[in-house]
Amino acid sequence: MSMERARAHLRKYGLEERIIELKASSATVELAARALGCEPEHIAKTLSFADGEGALLILAAGTARIDNPKFKARFGMKARMLPAERVEALIGHGVGGVCPFGVLPGVPVYLDESLRAYDVVYPAAGNDHSGVRLTVEELYRASEAVGFVDVTK
Repeated sequence: MSMERARAHLRKYGLEERIIELKASSATVELAARALGCEPEHIAKTLSFADGEGALLILAAGTARIDNPKFKARFGMKARMLPAERVEALIGHGVGGVCPFGVLPGVPVYLDESLRAYDVVYPAAGNDHSGVRLTVEELYRASEAVGFVDVTK
């Protein structure tokens, strides 16, 4: 169901045909890069953070790491990843397939500046056997991002 929600969301932007369904797992950056035939930094990983009782998403380059002081300065709170058992209920996608497409209402999406270094990136498409080939501009538009943030090292 999660992939169908992501597919329907991408259809609104004319990007549904960019979904790549994989035989191999894409649940981690390393697995996704191997399955998609790209370098790990081209994977647009989606990080799920607790935001009070809700959540927020940050997409970052696959090799980027959260910089805790930058995160706290930007969001006014400590960077706390969502516990795995709460991800699907708060985001609408399960661990390994979390993406910014078709998330539950009220979940803000941000893109990290680390993505701007790449012409093409590959976020997941709602499950752990998928990816979507997008430019950063297409990702920004289709993710309905609030904006870009600088919260990685």
